[in-house]
Amino acid sequence: MAHKNYPFGYCTNVHAGTSLEDAKSNLLKYASAVRQKVCPEDSLPIGLWLAEAAATSLIERNQTRQFSDWLRDQHFVPYTFNGFPQGDFHQAVVKHAVYEPTWNCDSRARYTMCLAEILDAILPAGAVGSISTLPLGWPHAPWHAENFKNAADNLIQVAKFLDRMAQKSGREILIAIEPEPGCVLNTAQEIAEFFEQYLFSGPDALVARRHITVCHDVCHSGVMFEPQREALDLYRSQGIRIGKVQISSAVHVPWDQCVGMPEKQQEMLRQLRTFNEPKYLHQTTRSAETGRRESLIEDLPLALDSWLVSDEFPSQPWRIHFHVPIFVADFDHLSTTQADIAQATEFLEQHQAERIDGQPWFSGHYEVETYAWPVLPPSLAADSLSTGIARELQTFADIYAQARSHA
Repeated sequence: MAHKNYPFGYCTNVHAGTSLEDAKSNLLKYASAVRQKVCPEDSLPIGLWLAEAAATSLIERNQTRQFSDWLRDQHFVPYTFNGFPQGDFHQAVVKHAVYEPTWNCDSRARYTMCLAEILDAILPAGAVGSISTLPLGWPHAPWHAENFKNAADNLIQVAKFLDRMAQKSGREILIAIEPEPGCVLNTAQEIAEFFEQYLFSGPDALVARRHITVCHDVCHSGVMFEPQREALDLYRSQGIRIGKVQISSAVHVPWDQCVGMPEKQQEMLRQLRTFNEPKYLHQTTRSAETGRRESLIEDLPLALDSWLVSDEFPSQPWRIHFHVPIFVADFDHLSTTQADIAQATEFLEQHQAERIDGQPWFSGHYEVETYAWPVLPPSLAADSLSTGIARELQTFADIYAQARSHA
């Protein structure tokens, strides 16, 4: 990022509200308090989330310049958008709705281009921007070759838009596809295959290589039991750029550590049930004896019903897509994938200087993304949202500094 202040921010999809007024109010209430806690003398980078209604109104009212001035006056530095949730991410039940519309729909491309137009107007001079987006969609029905081709065509349409914008304004903006457990693309290997077969193989390969990248969500990769360095090195070896990294942590259930200990197993199960909340989808995986993922089920309540049979408890760990605070390593009988954050950051900083087709392999965009604060069990709740977010940023600042010292 083209500034010399605090080096990364947090994702504002944690804040409810679908209008521009809601977004600005939340920034004043929460992000300002976070800034006072972590960098009171500096500007705070922020990862913006604007629902489609807010983004569209900003363009239609021709207020992007005013929004840019307002952000600067409040000492916020925009550098990335979370373009994954297009609609209301804070309705009573979100579940599968967050994956709509898919990349098969023209409206997904239009929304992403709208965010790009806003980002082009509000980025600091000389800065690169990024927009994370969903991994094509959720497979309610099998995806066939024509579905992948149509999604790729829409992504390339956006890439061409970004290329034209870059030629006009000189600003580079990247789309970053974010693999997520259970989605059409849910592993690094599936991402690599999609890029190779559908994005890098046609006449628009050069523009795709420049503008279509990956958003590596550490929590998502951890839920899939992917070794962080292995996943990132696959992208690097395949010539796939990293447009953004979301710093996040998943729940790890160490069933293997309490085999034959019925009281501890029951306590672990009671604690696990506190994460069974109805708002978000909490994809759950279990590992094989090899430590690799054996199977995935789309939501925690289904795992509790299907994988816990009579009086028998699992003997291998589970992982749950539930973004828990990144400063938590262990809590009572459960733990987290926090260690993955350091492993990913160290690899990224070691290879920060590498380039692909003349462009940096990694944009340098880190974004702390713990959106589940409102639905966390009481044992993990913070005194206030701004206090919890500030503690996360301070935690990652230490991890980031250590990784850079080893690079």
